[in-house]
Amino acid sequence: MKFSILIAHYNNAHFFKDCLDSIQKQTYTDWEAIVLDDASSENEKKMVQEMISKDKRFTFFENEKNSGVGVTKSKLIELAKGEICGFLDPDDAISPTAIQKCIDIFKTKKETVLTYSRFMTCDQNLKPIAPFRSAMQVPNGDPCFFNFPIQIAHFVSFRKSTYEQTEKMNPNLKIGEDQDLYLKLYEKGKVQFIDDTNYFYRTHQGGISQNDNKKQSHEYFAQVIFNTMKRRGLAAINGRKIPENYPGAEEIFDLLQYQHQLPFRIKKKIKITLQSIFG
Repeated sequence: MKFSILIAHYNNAHFFKDCLDSIQKQTYTDWEAIVLDDASSENEKKMVQEMISKDKRFTFFENEKNSGVGVTKSKLIELAKGEICGFLDPDDAISPTAIQKCIDIFKTKKETVLTYSRFMTCDQNLKPIAPFRSAMQVPNGDPCFFNFPIQIAHFVSFRKSTYEQTEKMNPNLKIGEDQDLYLKLYEKGKVQFIDDTNYFYRTHQGGISQNDNKKQSHEYFAQVIFNTMKRRGLAAINGRKIPENYPGAEEIFDLLQYQHQLPFRIKKKIKITLQSIFG
């Protein structure tokens, strides 16, 4: 079972060595790594190409013009030859057993379409700061699940055959394209949490969803949730009508505030426990 590591690169060559090293240290060896460059500077492209040149498991492609992360990640999935795919940002890294733990689940649980784990937030030198504690198993088969607050994050892997059954990745999204993908895949089968820290997330000034981009990221995520509600044919949620047209981020997130309340959280925990027992 081949695993395709998908890397959307844009001017991050100075961080890429850590990413490369973590891939080459994988205990699972049947993998390919595809780098798609989104019109970085010539020097940046050259640096990445030199770093991967001695490992034939890496392939390098480039967009003719800067197209954004939605287009780039969509193309990466199309290029993948593996049965299982997983995105790895070029400024981040994964643990040595990250791929092996994903593959073990896909081999034994045929109904699982997506896996995810914990991640560690790190500084710009990839030194650990704090673990992402919100990651946990989510209930399967719930039409009102929108990954809010975010629990499915890194390291996510998925079956390419299942992806082909969805509306696929939205190329128009500049931020939130990953959450859009996860929610589409969620609708096609079961998702499985891996209770290990398998991803190391680097924080730095250039991060696409960090710092000055946080407000924009919030807006994109709200649009993703609204589109998901419409795709699932929902007219109301928790007794409140869903607007016909996108009303803005605050109104969308207000509709979901009940999911923070204790009664809902207790019911969710019971559902997850029952699903873990009875499948």
